[in-house]
Amino acid sequence: MRRRVAMSKQMVTKQSWDTFRKSGLLFYVNMILHVFGWSIVVEIDNDNKVTSCFPARVKYRGFSDDVQDRGYKKITNYMKNNINSLRDDMDGDSNDKSE
Repeated sequence: MRRRVAMSKQMVTKQSWDTFRKSGLLFYVNMILHVFGWSIVVEIDNDNKVTSCFPARVKYRGFSDDVQDRGYKKITNYMKNNINSLRDDMDGDSNDKSE
């Protein structure tokens, strides 16, 4: 039996696949999925926009050094550019009593 859980709009902000991909998070998630022979595949058009996205079984594992370097740079830049909003998200967490 499936149960739906209501979430407030303040807790979830829908993002595009383009944003997810450009942040480097698709790379990071796929690094983990590759261990299990899976990947999230994103198809892009000539304008570099996502046209389709789906999970897939893959026979390869990991990425080349060049792809890893670019992926880590994207993640680092994402964190650098979004650190304030990431901290703001955590400041609203009532379960964390440390500081």
